[in-house]
Amino acid sequence: MYQSQSYDEPVGAPSYGDTAVHASPPAPRRRRRIVVAASLAALLIGAVVVDRVAAARAESRMAEAFQEGMGTAERPSVHVSGFPVLTQLAGGSLRHVELTAHDIPADDTTRPLPVTELTVGLDGVRASGSADEAHARSVKATAFLSYEDVSGALGLDVSQGDEPGRINATISLPLAGDVTVGAAVSAAPGNRIAFSDVRVVQGELLPPLKTLLDKALEEPIPVRNVPEGLHLRSVTTTANGIDARFTGRSVTFRPSSSSST
Repeated sequence: MYQSQSYDEPVGAPSYGDTAVHASPPAPRRRRRIVVAASLAALLIGAVVVDRVAAARAESRMAEAFQEGMGTAERPSVHVSGFPVLTQLAGGSLRHVELTAHDIPADDTTRPLPVTELTVGLDGVRASGSADEAHARSVKATAFLSYEDVSGALGLDVSQGDEPGRINATISLPLAGDVTVGAAVSAAPGNRIAFSDVRVVQGELLPPLKTLLDKALEEPIPVRNVPEGLHLRSVTTTANGIDARFTGRSVTFRPSSSSST
């Protein structure tokens, strides 16, 4: 009988079942690329942070100037569009700025109607010779006038009308009862809202009530709680109030620059 012969493996010979992997250190060129990429990322993050700080300062200055000029209880929100802002500031002009202000108060003599919300979009904003002034190439703005504020200004209970572009106004006297009339609203010269085509919707329009309605609706009501240089283009009735849309070109903003025309 033959006996199988066994052969001993040499000491230190590699085993085919060995799964250990030995990683070699990265090559110098690869290390340089990693360092360069990390440095560029750090510079980019730093540039973004610096740019955001500059934008925040510009927005804060604009908000403070607007609050001072319009007399709002709270600072408006201001957003400077575009990146980077630093290059825009260095060039002396901001491409686009959005501003939103709430509850611009009325003044009994010059600003009889409060503005519930004012949104302003400014294009091509640059600083003028005065530190307190800014100049915009073009401006679009919308003043939202709640029916509550319009009611207070007119002395009538104003609500949305039965047709687009119309409002309902209700007035009452102790003996005559309630009367509701509808009126069309439109933009009038001098940044004013006019009421026309008055029709009785409900009730009987007795002489005392007609006199009160004529006094309240005959004269257009001015919208002066907007920056000077803006012009009323159109008005639209909504479920909650009236949207008054303004435009302007080459408009200069300064403290106390509300419209007075």
